[in-house]
Amino acid sequence: MQAIEVIQIHKTYQNGKKVVTALQGIDLHVQRGELFGLIGPDGAGKTSLIRIIATLLLADKGQASLDGLDVVKEYKAIRKRIGYMPGKFSLYPDLTVEENLSFFATIFGTTVQENYALIKDIYQQIEPFKTRRAGNLSGGMKQKLALSCALIHRPSVLLLDEPTTGVDAVSRKEFWQMLKQLQGEGITILVSTPYMDEAAMCDRVALIQNGRIMRTDTPDNIVASFGEPLWSIGGASMHQLLQVLRDYPATKTVFPFGEVCHWTSKQVDTNIQALRSYLLQRGLGGVEVASVAPGIEDVFMKLMLEHGA
Repeated sequence: MQAIEVIQIHKTYQNGKKVVTALQGIDLHVQRGELFGLIGPDGAGKTSLIRIIATLLLADKGQASLDGLDVVKEYKAIRKRIGYMPGKFSLYPDLTVEENLSFFATIFGTTVQENYALIKDIYQQIEPFKTRRAGNLSGGMKQKLALSCALIHRPSVLLLDEPTTGVDAVSRKEFWQMLKQLQGEGITILVSTPYMDEAAMCDRVALIQNGRIMRTDTPDNIVASFGEPLWSIGGASMHQLLQVLRDYPATKTVFPFGEVCHWTSKQVDTNIQALRSYLLQRGLGGVEVASVAPGIEDVFMKLMLEHGA
């Protein structure tokens, strides 16, 4: 039995007279004990999908189940066995850290003491501030408190919607380390994120855009699927470099990546010397061209073009 099974889920929203399609025929299967990533930019459909799985939103069409329980017919049973952490901080800001944790434990018919061992490594980092109001915590501390509250009843499945958005880089790293520890406790974790670099922390990922899943596989297999030489080009004005490369007849794709461009060629045997000469002729001297290994983001951009996204 899969921990999460989603079959041909569709979801639309009414925005005035306009119908907005959020999910288009989504299929998703998450295995028990897996750390699974839902990777995509804002507006891709991640939140809608997680809310449907969490029984907080009804799909227009399709089926979804969690631990073999139907998300519509057996939603009450599902809510007892999931931990859910929405993207926006949703705890009670006027309650203290300690009061929030006790409140959520009471809701689920348990106590902080009963499941303290599960959250100990996380909660101990904020326990010195247990009398502070939740609304006065830093972003990283709010994140740890929200995770502790989502875990206090020892759920079988943890659903996290963009938990690291707006959090500093150190807190992001610490958070993923905590998720790995929780996975070691046998908890199935589905986490959504717009950060492509976080995909490498997952066992498997689904790349989602415009309400469609473009590919599902391990991060290594997804990167290996890129299947063509990739070049980094930099050292000039980004705007000018992009325009010049787009005009180059051999250009297949070109996208900005930080301070450089990532470029692929239509030619099987890429003539880099010809490219350098072309750039020099167009007034772009001193440009650095180097072969680079593709990453998840490169594959994502390639899949977007293939899917017309």
